[in-house]
Amino acid sequence: MGRTSNAREKILTAAQSLIEQRGYSALGTAEICKAAGVPKGSFYYFFESKEALALAVLDEHWAVQRGDWERVLRGDADPLQRLRRLFEETEAGQRAGQQSCGTVSGCMFGNLTLEMSNQTDSIRARLQDIFDAQVDMVEEVVTEAVSRGEVTVDDTREAARSVVAQLEGQVLFAKLYNDTQRLTVLQDLRALP
Repeated sequence: MGRTSNAREKILTAAQSLIEQRGYSALGTAEICKAAGVPKGSFYYFFESKEALALAVLDEHWAVQRGDWERVLRGDADPLQRLRRLFEETEAGQRAGQQSCGTVSGCMFGNLTLEMSNQTDSIRARLQDIFDAQVDMVEEVVTEAVSRGEVTVDDTREAARSVVAQLEGQVLFAKLYNDTQRLTVLQDLRALP
């Protein structure tokens, strides 16, 4: 029986960290392999290109985030409390990141959308799928809040899209100003669209 390799996981972990810190375009495969502690041949054994790696990183990151969002948004609390909890956890995650590396890293999906969406169709399509899934999850909560009479909206889909856009925009501002205090605005749900 041959030995197993964790080179793929090392490459994914290193790439995610580097993409979060510096973006996609500034990275080369040699730098990713060096950070992962694997030979360059391992990169091409597991990934046909840097783009394929970026798609895998997005999938891995979304799998974790999706689990977090499902736990919060499909919990037992009232709908608006679940949305508030999503905002609080987003803020806590950005604070933890800032404490560990000194800067607010922002949202990987938002960062890559700004950097890559006009350059790479496959990455743009994957990011669209991820944001659509986020909107789907928030729409379930908004629809429940409407049915309970907690909010009034004409279009639950557009309201959900506005919530996700507000979340993403505030994270962007927190990154721009390197200030997680910019995220406390997310916790005020009285102005839910």
